[in-house]
Amino acid sequence: MFRNFIKVLAPYRDKLSRAVGGNGTAFEKNAVSKEQQLTEVLRKSLPGITYVSVQDISGGCGAMFEISIEAKEFVGLSTVKQHRLVTSSLKYEIAEMHGIRIHTTPSSD
Repeated sequence: MFRNFIKVLAPYRDKLSRAVGGNGTAFEKNAVSKEQQLTEVLRKSLPGITYVSVQDISGGCGAMFEISIEAKEFVGLSTVKQHRLVTSSLKYEIAEMHGIRIHTTPSSD
């Protein structure tokens, strides 16, 4: 359900980011590479990921991210334990951030 909600909002998010961002500043380019880096680290540490979304919510400076993950590793775990898995996976990356928002969902696949 959460995954479908994110998919519905994706076209609007992309249009808004193009309208606001223009051609892209150095900060935005850095944030995109940081988003990709965070996604790769998560996929390596949690191979059961069925959905992952990493977005820079700091206005382009790469200091705060929102992460939504659906993974098989979360099945049977409390929300706190799910979030601990994510934060332990991103331990070094989080040290460089101002903040992080985490949304987790156990995979039903």
